[in-house]
Amino acid sequence: MLFAVLLIATVGCDHATKQIAQARLEPLGVVSLAADTVRLELAANPSGFLGLGARLPEELRRSLFVVLVPCALLGISLLLLRAGPVDTRRLLAAALIGGGGLANWLDRLLHDGAVTDFVSLGVNGLRTGIFNVADVAILAGVALALLQPRAQRPLGSGS
Repeated sequence: MLFAVLLIATVGCDHATKQIAQARLEPLGVVSLAADTVRLELAANPSGFLGLGARLPEELRRSLFVVLVPCALLGISLLLLRAGPVDTRRLLAAALIGGGGLANWLDRLLHDGAVTDFVSLGVNGLRTGIFNVADVAILAGVALALLQPRAQRPLGSGS
């Protein structure tokens, strides 16, 4: 039940921020915040995270990002849930990966194969590509999944 709530919350947060971005950013163009460290600008992204796969032929790109990537993210979520005892970290990781993947997949279905991106980060001339909340959720989930819990050392075992 907790997994479902976290997954739905991830999808809901992503779609709420995308709706706000679509309503508020389009007429404004680029909004610069924190001395241009954060930029908000609307972009329809037919490729993957930070433009990965942008140069692929359209048919292949569509198949990859509308079918293969969502299935892979679902598979990763299921593997995390079935790979032994499910602790809070693993449950959260699976929900973030699954929720982020589901959110972007739904966005692609609604917007002719593209996702709505609207945030980029940068310092001086160095900038990320434009991304969204679902992308952040997927990355956070992967980071949580890769974190290994620290081994417990018995008391008095030294440093």
